[in-house]
Amino acid sequence: MRSPTSSTRRHWLAQVAALGLGAAAGSALARTHEAAPLRFAAAWEADADGYQVGVLQQQAGQLAIQSALSVPTRAHGVWVEAGQGSGGTLLAAARRPGDWLVRMRIADGQALAWHWMEGGRAFNGHVIASADGQRLYTTETDLENAEGLIGVRDAATLEKIDEWRTQGMDPHELLLDADGTLLVANGGIPTWPETGRVKVDLHRMDASLVRLDTRDGRVRGQWRVADQRLSLRHLAWGQDERGARVLGIALQAEHDDAAARAAAPLFARFDGRALQVFGGAQPLAGYAGDIGFAAGRFALSCPRAQGVALWRSDGRWAGFVPLAEACALAPDPQAARLWAGGAGSAQALDGRTDAAAPALRVPGLRLDNHWALLRA
Repeated sequence: MRSPTSSTRRHWLAQVAALGLGAAAGSALARTHEAAPLRFAAAWEADADGYQVGVLQQQAGQLAIQSALSVPTRAHGVWVEAGQGSGGTLLAAARRPGDWLVRMRIADGQALAWHWMEGGRAFNGHVIASADGQRLYTTETDLENAEGLIGVRDAATLEKIDEWRTQGMDPHELLLDADGTLLVANGGIPTWPETGRVKVDLHRMDASLVRLDTRDGRVRGQWRVADQRLSLRHLAWGQDERGARVLGIALQAEHDDAAARAAAPLFARFDGRALQVFGGAQPLAGYAGDIGFAAGRFALSCPRAQGVALWRSDGRWAGFVPLAEACALAPDPQAARLWAGGAGSAQALDGRTDAAAPALRVPGLRLDNHWALLRA
């Protein structure tokens, strides 16, 4: 996808301002079994308004738009800024290869700051904040040689102040560890730099998990799985039965053979020392969209298999919950459950794969890959 020119960007932003997009939708909220209505920071495509980021709020058995900001291209990851809660701000990054990053006010959808990517680089869809909130980290690609980068940005201005090589291609999601280091999933898929999505020479795939020192970007460790055709994509922290932190990793298969791709394992775990891959009790079509952790289990959304696959933190298979086009996952630690968004509905997974659980309709919206539960 070709990046818009500066004049196009200015024209698009002027249109957004003129239309008043980002205004909150005002309506009375219906109380249900929750102490307060559920709210999700999310990205979606609306039937009438195109690509948006904002907040969806529980209302009479469905999720309705509470605030929204129209964005020029499809969004991917959303990040709720620390200490902000439901009255603060969130960050959203463009889907790869992206050229925009935005800070939005949660209450009314107002864009507080836009940043357009500098030449020769592209956003890869994810942004997080440093532990002290002073910096932002974004996954990026150097378009000249397809090498992966972490953009280090001033949190106040969104401007880049440094960049670190990830020692791989196609970096996707990133998370901070308890020791202050940064863990990055290098997807490892070679692509044409001009598009960022056309896969080439898959025999050269080199996916890895890399640990970077956040003081200077130095590599502190790098781990790979045995199967070269498994791409590491999304990350989530969980706990094992002893309470120790363990990292769950969602995989995507890129095998040439369709049967091998469909049967490939999609879940990996990292305990700080070793990276292990685990299969499930059924084929999952070779594609995991998101990952989350709740109630002692990792959940992987599998939109091509039409559901959510579950694993215990030690790698034991824990079941499968059907949900059409399941993708966005949002843990709710207070209720020991996880919300999965799919085609036209959101389903609560409460630790019992065969039990009825609360569901909410999501009419008129096609949820994107990720969302986050907001708490006041």
